[in-house]
Amino acid sequence: MMNNAIKIVIVDYGMGNLNNVKNSFKKIGFDSAITHDFHEIEKATHLVLPGVGGFKDAMKELRNKDLVQPIKDVILNRNLVSFLGICLGMQLLFEHSEEFGDTEGLGILKGKVIKFNSDIVPIIPHVGWNDIAIKKNGIKEFQHIRNNSFFYFLHSYYCKPDDETITAASCFYYETFAACVKKDNIFACQFHPEKSHDAGLALLKNFVS
Repeated sequence: MMNNAIKIVIVDYGMGNLNNVKNSFKKIGFDSAITHDFHEIEKATHLVLPGVGGFKDAMKELRNKDLVQPIKDVILNRNLVSFLGICLGMQLLFEHSEEFGDTEGLGILKGKVIKFNSDIVPIIPHVGWNDIAIKKNGIKEFQHIRNNSFFYFLHSYYCKPDDETITAASCFYYETFAACVKKDNIFACQFHPEKSHDAGLALLKNFVS
């Protein structure tokens, strides 16, 4: 699907399944670009920040590539850009993470990233398929996606927003956590839509449409 008005940019900061994300967009008929060039990032109509790995390393890579401010500028330009954060890309939106000590994040959303409580959760990381409970209706990313649909997770830490009203969907893995957040032009998910088959592809299509 060629649409010159749509420019999907996947941020390359050295961490994440970038080609898997790109291929998923291709499956639903959209081209996308993988880049760390801030000039290209600034041209995005749809910006995707994926990520697999450690929060501290991710912030270090974003700083080393001088991407922190360009990403913040683009995301906060809410009239022009739709933003999708995936897994670590969701966590990076918040102010701090306790992974490997306190690390400062992008600070776009208020809250922190904390580890699953090992006294409650017997197996960490959380790996595999889990259903989500959609808490906010009318969100475009959830159109035609049934409540309690299953998505693929891989993480040891999760986001704890200060403002619980931005939690768009929750997940229960021995304890309840935010599976998705939604605020203005920002949508972010702890799971991997690019690994979540039909439900994941539907979510990506909704994000672009």
